[in-house]
Amino acid sequence: MNPLSITQQQVTKYLPERPRDSHKGLFGSVCVIGGAPGMTGAALLAGRAALKLGAGCVHVGLLSDNPPTVDYTQPELMLHNAKTAMQLPGVTVLAIGCGMGQAPPGLLLEAIQTDAALVLDADVLNILAQRPDLGRRLNATNRAIVLTPHPGEAARLLACSTEEIQADRINAVQQLAQRYGCAVVLKGADSLCATSEGLFINHTGNPGMSAPGMGDVLTGMIAAFLAQGLTADHALLLAVHLHGAAGDELAKFKIAIGMTATEVTDMARRLLNNWIAQP
Repeated sequence: MNPLSITQQQVTKYLPERPRDSHKGLFGSVCVIGGAPGMTGAALLAGRAALKLGAGCVHVGLLSDNPPTVDYTQPELMLHNAKTAMQLPGVTVLAIGCGMGQAPPGLLLEAIQTDAALVLDADVLNILAQRPDLGRRLNATNRAIVLTPHPGEAARLLACSTEEIQADRINAVQQLAQRYGCAVVLKGADSLCATSEGLFINHTGNPGMSAPGMGDVLTGMIAAFLAQGLTADHALLLAVHLHGAAGDELAKFKIAIGMTATEVTDMARRLLNNWIAQP
């Protein structure tokens, strides 16, 4: 199957128009779980991206031994320890894995037992690879779920080598979508997205995005769009295309070497608002 190219015209239509009398309660509540000792920044990057791409409320549950109580760069975020965050009422989207480290499998099981939409990234995918029973439970749930593996994580999930994944990326992303019953992006140059609407390839993005935190930002963006009511398929396609487009826009200003994930978040917000404003 030849994948279809994701286009700006296609994904811009996914985000609904905001009514004049809107309020934050209409745009969902995201909770990011991650940030083990030494990796707090990963969870904060995802939380900031979720906030800046339109989620109504954003909580961050940190696994760090001594987590901060406020993000002074983004004080709108609500910070908790991970255990407290997992029990918060009204959370509509859980994004788990950013900087999670070697967390216990119980966190993923607890997430599966909630009613929230799920975005699974990074370290939580390694738990999923080690626990086929949790994969079966994921597949049996009827909710929005998105997996965001890079080739190494995909290899662990499919019990093969990274070289085998890269040799047949289309087959790999389709296998993952079928196994876990959800939308999947296989990240990399020309990321592949397997959705219930078909297979898509993304052509935005550039080598300048080979930098820390880019995947965390993508996770936060997907979570933001899920919180605003998009389907798993549409949230994934919009986030992947916009994420790369933001990197491309930065590259136009000769910001390629040394591009940061924070800059991509800010540019993605600007681009999305520009796209929506176009007649």
